[in-house]
Amino acid sequence: MLRGKLNIAPAWRFYRDDGELLDPVLFMLLAGIRETGKLTHAASAADISYRHAWNLLNRGEAFFGMALVEMRRGHGTRLSPLGEKLLWSEQRVRARLGPQLDTMASELNHQLQQLLDGAHPVLRLHASHGYAVALLPDFPGELDLRYCTSVEALDALRREECDLASLHVPVQPHLAEKVLAVYRPYLSGQDLKIIRFVTRHQGLMLRHEDRHRIRSVADLTRADVRFINRNERSGTRMLFDLLLAEHGVDEAAIPDARHEEFTHTAVAAYVAAGMADAGFGVEAAARQFGLDFVALSTEHYLLVCRTERLAQENMQALLAYMASRGFLAEVASLEGYAPDRCGEVSTFEALLAENAGSA
Repeated sequence: MLRGKLNIAPAWRFYRDDGELLDPVLFMLLAGIRETGKLTHAASAADISYRHAWNLLNRGEAFFGMALVEMRRGHGTRLSPLGEKLLWSEQRVRARLGPQLDTMASELNHQLQQLLDGAHPVLRLHASHGYAVALLPDFPGELDLRYCTSVEALDALRREECDLASLHVPVQPHLAEKVLAVYRPYLSGQDLKIIRFVTRHQGLMLRHEDRHRIRSVADLTRADVRFINRNERSGTRMLFDLLLAEHGVDEAAIPDARHEEFTHTAVAAYVAAGMADAGFGVEAAARQFGLDFVALSTEHYLLVCRTERLAQENMQALLAYMASRGFLAEVASLEGYAPDRCGEVSTFEALLAENAGSA
C-alpha cells in the first residue's frame, strides 16, 4: 500500500536567456503580503527568513525592472500593481490546470498502487469538477477520480469505462427536465441508480464594487460589463444557457460571452484578477476569491452507477463514507454546498417527484 497519495501542483519558473531564475516561493510570499500586509508575517507563512524574503523581493525587482511591493511607513507593506498582476496570474494558472493535474495524480496513484500490491478493486469515478467531489478521494478505499464534463462521464459509464459518473440537475422541475433531456441518450437502456450527494448554489460572481450594476443575467448585456463564460460542453454552461432563455436574454447580446474558462475556480480567478466583471459558477469559488455572489439556481450534484455495482464491497464502503459524520461536516463547511441525503441510493423518477412536490 502507498503510505500517502501523491499530489501534483503547478509551479512557475521565470527565467531569462542568461539563465537567471526566480524562486517559486516568491508567489507564496506575495500571497502572504496581500493577506497580512506584513512582510514578517508573510515570510513566516512561506517558511523563510525575513532576510530571505527581502532578497526574493529585491531579486524580483531586478528581474522585472519594477518593484513588486510598496512599503508604507506605519501602514505595512502592500503589493505593487506588478505584484498584484503576478499573483493573480499564478492563481489563474493553478485554477485552470488544477483539475487536469488532479486527474493525472489520480491515474499515477492508481498505477503505483497496482505496481505495489498487484491487481485490486478500485472504483473509477468520472466527474465534472466541483469542490465537494474533490473530497471523495480521501475515502479509505481506492478511488480513481478523473475530471471531465457530465456528458463525457455518462458516456464513459455507458461504455463501462468507469463505475460512477456525475451529473448535476437543477432543483427547479422545469429546468431539470430540460437538462435530463440532454442526458437521456446516455442513460437509456441501462439499469441505473443515482446516489444522492450534495446541493450547491450557482450564480453570478463579481467584485464587490460591481454589485450595484450587476444584479441579474439581464445586466450582462450592458456594454460596460465584461463577462467570462464557462466552456460550451460543461453542465454549468448548459444551466447558464437555460437561465438566459428563461429570462429572455440572447447570449449574442452579452459582450465577450465567447471567452471561456474550464472550471469554476478559473472563472472566479479571472473575475478577481479584474479581467472580467462577472462570471457564472458555484458560490464556493466566488467566496474562495473574496467575490460577491448573486445566487440564480440551486442544483443537485449526483452520482450515477449501474444497479449491480451497488453490491460491491468497495461501493458500499464509499456510500458509508459519504454518510459519515466527518464527511458531512466537510461538505457543510463548503460555502454554497449542503449535504443532500449523502450516500442514499435513489432514482431519477423519485428525485423529480420530490422536487415537484416541494416546488
